[in-house]
Amino acid sequence: MSTSSAPHRVHDPSATARARCRAAVQRHERELVELSHSIHAEPELAFAEHRSAAKVADLLARHGFAVRTPAADLDTALVAESGSGELVVGVCAEYDALPEVGHACGHNVIAAAGVGAALALAEVADDLGITVRLIGTPAEETGGGKVLMLERGVFDDVAMAMMVHPGPEEVCRPTSLAITDLEVRYTGRAAHAASAPELGVNAADALTVAQVAIGLLRQHLEPQQMVHGIVTAGGAAPNIVPAHTAAVYNLRAAEARSLQRLENRIRACFEAGATATGCTHEVVQVSPVYAELDPDGWLSEAYRRAITELGREPLDRGAEQDRVIGSTDMGSVTQFLPAIHPMIAIDCGGAVNHQAEFAAACAAPTADRAVLDGAVAMAWTAVAAAADGAQRDRLLASVRERCARSSSEEFRTPGNGARSGPAAPRDPGAGAQQGAEDVA
Repeated sequence: MSTSSAPHRVHDPSATARARCRAAVQRHERELVELSHSIHAEPELAFAEHRSAAKVADLLARHGFAVRTPAADLDTALVAESGSGELVVGVCAEYDALPEVGHACGHNVIAAAGVGAALALAEVADDLGITVRLIGTPAEETGGGKVLMLERGVFDDVAMAMMVHPGPEEVCRPTSLAITDLEVRYTGRAAHAASAPELGVNAADALTVAQVAIGLLRQHLEPQQMVHGIVTAGGAAPNIVPAHTAAVYNLRAAEARSLQRLENRIRACFEAGATATGCTHEVVQVSPVYAELDPDGWLSEAYRRAITELGREPLDRGAEQDRVIGSTDMGSVTQFLPAIHPMIAIDCGGAVNHQAEFAAACAAPTADRAVLDGAVAMAWTAVAAAADGAQRDRLLASVRERCARSSSEEFRTPGNGARSGPAAPRDPGAGAQQGAEDVA
């Protein structure tokens, strides 16, 4: 008689955790989709996202999260936590909208997917030894909420951070440009434009000279440098020589040093307007500088595996290097700790971010699916990192290293002011050498 036993099955705790995460997102599906639609229906601009932040905070509080709002001295920022493990997993939720076109960048999807990932990870936090921290970050479109929260210590003990952003394509490791926002203000002297124009000092002319100078400069910009702006004050009436004008410009570049070179040249164009017309001028930095994205290599590959398993088809690794997504304050976060900012595809009918048609698509069924898939994929990414001993050690070591640096030196966030605190710059491309073969 045969005495052979049945094959021994090895228990995989990460598989159990993944299943529980997916079940949690399915269980909360109605709430997550309703949250996305509700934020979409009431778009709010930077630092004024009171209703949106409250919706996120209330949902998490109902499900047992300890919620702190306001946070980091920002009225519409929040921090919500569940679990008490050593490994702190940060999930970022954006919820600001754009003027005129509302949620044409899909931040309602970002917020709902982030909440979904947080709820899923809360189910397994004790088993994985993690603390789940949902970080509500206002003012991404302008204002740099994440940069301010980074400078004020919210990310100090975060071992890894992530978010997903809707777009026309599925991109696991996109690139972005560093950006600074500058406002130039010219002051001249008013006069009657017909009876005494010689007594006027024309601030509109100063702005025109600056615009022409910038236009001519464009043919000499370095690769990936960009300049675009709008006039925000151009005069009160055609029969009054304008005494005051203003414009806001976005300056972008591949990285911080190139951005600084571009800023120096643009400031010279602004000065040319003042010199040519006799106006005075001032230049004001509107938002903190956003650094370029430096996504963590291992986490990006873990996310790629997760989103592929969910039936999505991301761009291959070669093609995604050419996908520049604009600029984001998440870039500054990725410069300081292991973090990712993948793009999740929705059916937008050929539209792109910041178009009204894209705003409409962000409340359509494929956007709802992106909320759910994004939540599961982020949760699975965190599970993979927490359950992999080597990666867990790497992430915790990065926190200890930042803490050690902060005790002996000040540091600067890219392009912004100095502060002291644990979030010292990490090595560029940390984890990048650990490719897909290391994720499994």
